[in-house]
Parts: sequence; C-alpha cells; structure tokens
Amino acid sequence: MAARGTPVPPTQAVTITEVWEDNLEEAFIDIRELVDKFPYIAMDTEFPGVVARPMGHFKSTADYHFQTLRSNVDLLNIIQLGITFADERGHIPAWMPTWQFNFKFSLGEDMYAQDSIDLLTRSGIQFKAHEDRGVDPHAFAELLMSSGLVLMDSVQWISFHSGYDFGYLLKLLTCAPLPSHEDAFFELLSLYFPNIFDIKFVARSIGKAKGGLQDLAEELHVTRIGPQHQAGSDSLLTLNTFFRLRETYFGTGWDPSPYVGRIYGISTYSQRMADVENHKANKGAPARQPVQHLPAHSGAGAGRTHKSSGSSKKRQNSRRRG
Repeated sequence: MAARGTPVPPTQAVTITEVWEDNLEEAFIDIRELVDKFPYIAMDTEFPGVVARPMGHFKSTADYHFQTLRSNVDLLNIIQLGITFADERGHIPAWMPTWQFNFKFSLGEDMYAQDSIDLLTRSGIQFKAHEDRGVDPHAFAELLMSSGLVLMDSVQWISFHSGYDFGYLLKLLTCAPLPSHEDAFFELLSLYFPNIFDIKFVARSIGKAKGGLQDLAEELHVTRIGPQHQAGSDSLLTLNTFFRLRETYFGTGWDPSPYVGRIYGISTYSQRMADVENHKANKGAPARQPVQHLPAHSGAGAGRTHKSSGSSKKRQNSRRRG
C-alpha cells in the first residue's frame, strides 16, 4: 500500500471504490491499513428520507429535531455510506481515498419517502443492485467494530449536518434503537466517535450556516468530484470543504475545542451557541473574516488536533445488542 499522501485535488479524478457484498471484507482489509496514517475520516450517508414526525410537547426546537431523527432512524434503513480518508494536513491516500458502501435495501420491503427515493434514483443509485447484492448491515457493523475507525481517540470524524448520519451508524453498531433522550444519545456517540466535527456547526460560528454542503463548497471554491447525492462523492466534498474552511477562516488560530462533538440542529449546546451568535449579530458584531495570505492546503493548525483523552488506545466497550 502507498504510504504517502497527496494534497486534496481540486479537479482531478479521484477513485471512489464501490463496496458491495462480494468485496466487503477485502475493503476493510485495505481500510485497516489506511487509518493509522490517515486518521481524518469524512463521512456521509444516503437514507430513505423522513417518514414520521413525533407528536407531543418538546422542551426545545433541538429536542423536537432529535425526536424526529430518532423516530426515523429507528424505522428506516441506511442505503449508502461514504468515507474519505486524509491526514492532519488534508492530504489523501494517493491510491484509494474514498469508499462507498452500498447496503442491502428493497423498495418492496423497506420503508421510505418517495421523494427521497426519486432524488436518489435521479442521482444514479441502482436500487435493484442494492436489493440483489447490497452489503448486509450486520456484517458491516461487525467489520467496522474491529476496523480501528470507531472507539478510537486518535480518529477524527468530519461531517456536515450529520445527526442522521451518525444516528444510522450508531444503530448499526449497537444493534439497538437509538436512546430516547438527547443526553444519552450524545454519551453513546462520544463513546464510539470521540472526535466529531460537524462542518455546519463550525460554519454557523462564523456566520456561514445558510444553505447546504454544495453551497458552502461553491463559496469556498471547492470542486465536487463525482455525482451529487451519492455518499462517496459527498464524503469527498465534505473532506475538501472542511480543510478549505479551516485554513481560510482559522489558519494557525484553529482551536477545535468549541466544535468537537457538536452536531448542528440537535445538540442543546449548539442551540445555545446559535443564540449567542444571534445576539452578537443583532448587536452588529462582525462575522469572522478569511485569514489573509494563506497558501493553499498549508494544513495550518493541523498539529493542534483535539483529542478527548491523551491516549490513542481503543475504548473498551462490549457491543450492545437489542
């Protein structure tokens, strides 16, 4: 395996490896060799939409969004997962940085929102192939548990507005419904994924939270590689956008501690953060401006990566089963 990394390319083709049932174990053999040298993992999922809305009294907007997430993740099944690897400077593996896992999914048996399925079909997802040779979720979870990607303080997960993404991963890893309360959800999340950075949460702190990933990427002049609304391409765009955002607006002043473990839209903390930022905006406080004279992909500040403990040892936890 090539040990060297290359800077995240703005336009050149990057291999997105398709993973199906027949090459699942082979994919994880390669992934286990990547994670030590490339511990930054950008992640995206595709799932069958939103089919349920909770009823009753909710203590906050964030609580309502969390209960909506929980209800739908418990009812529905993941369709795709994309992951892209990089080192602390944003350099990707030279040969195979992005993996797209295609899960078993049946339009005849699984629940879904029709508009979401229509969108994914237009984006090129072949649902017949998912039904015939998709990855078994339980087999995937077993391999993920032993891969070195989860339960590790040294691994940094990068995402965008990712409550549902991590919800589906937790459902796979625990073989159980999601916790019914937000605090328990985040406690479980921090166990399996000790270091998470949600780009939309970071962007909100500098007044850049409007729109989706594609909008932010275009504002930062990051070019997409591959089709939109497929998890592999979206994870690669997530990676590129994170490092471009970090170097553009933070430079050597990047401090990860206010952002680690926060998920945009469902964390009570993130709601408080939004309130503080709104108060500043109402008082006319200026938004953070781009750092001047930064070379492209300098990786400035990468050495100050937050870790929730000083150890890189695997966290000890028996797999929870429902």
